[in-house]
Amino acid sequence: MKRYLTLFVFILFISCNPNKNGTDKDIISVSIAPFKYFVSEIAGGDFDVNIIVPPGSNPHIYEPYPGQINNLRKSRAYISNGFMGFEDAWLGRFYEMNKNMVRLSLGDSIDPISSGHNHEDGHAEKFDPHFWVSPKCALKIASSVHDLLCSLNPEEKNRYESNYYILCSKIIEADSLAESLFSGLANRSFMIYHPNLEYLARDYRLKEIAVEFEGKEPPPSRFRELVDMAREEKINTIFIQKEYDTRNANAIAGEIGATITIIDPLSENWIDAVVEIITELHKSLTGNL
Repeated sequence: MKRYLTLFVFILFISCNPNKNGTDKDIISVSIAPFKYFVSEIAGGDFDVNIIVPPGSNPHIYEPYPGQINNLRKSRAYISNGFMGFEDAWLGRFYEMNKNMVRLSLGDSIDPISSGHNHEDGHAEKFDPHFWVSPKCALKIASSVHDLLCSLNPEEKNRYESNYYILCSKIIEADSLAESLFSGLANRSFMIYHPNLEYLARDYRLKEIAVEFEGKEPPPSRFRELVDMAREEKINTIFIQKEYDTRNANAIAGEIGATITIIDPLSENWIDAVVEIITELHKSLTGNL
């Protein structure tokens, strides 16, 4: 009888603490995995982070599953991209589910690139949502996340401030690496399946050529244009994100004798993923494969 009474009290405690996730930590929900990196680097393990679009999924058309929605209902804050396709359909519903949830749209601090990019479900994104891949944009992300965390947990402000400066130093190192590797290059064009690196290209004076055509596989006429363009620009590498089918990229690579390089901009380990992207881009642009 005593055991059942203890179980009843535990269940009652959980039901009366809706902001918890089976631990004593508050939850912060984020739209994509890279944003968890910024929360964890600044707040340490103070919060459980609920990733809505897990690595390996397409964030433009993703539909959350029940476990993610349940954690969203218990979240103290939601960090959105602001320009991501799936948010057009879901963000309003997220905020209706949890009206007390603090909202942070990282896109609000970014100088956006116009997009109009279409996707498989027919919708178009007004602005390019892939700003997190650029270290220059990442400094703005870190600042916004720092301010949010300090407002949620003001008693830890000094520690968050210290962690924030450590994070900024890592981002600045990545920025300096990109500036150093990309300065003075004669060849500045690269080809990628899904246009995921436009902010990186803008901030470091490169030119991104996308294989995708209006969010879909390129038709034969576009395929031929891409092959001709790749030859003209002396492109030796085609980049493709790990979430995407490699068939069309492989077909173009076969036509021009290029290699395929898989990148992971949606990795939860933001710093390693971005440094790898910068390094691989430099290899392709200098021919050091």
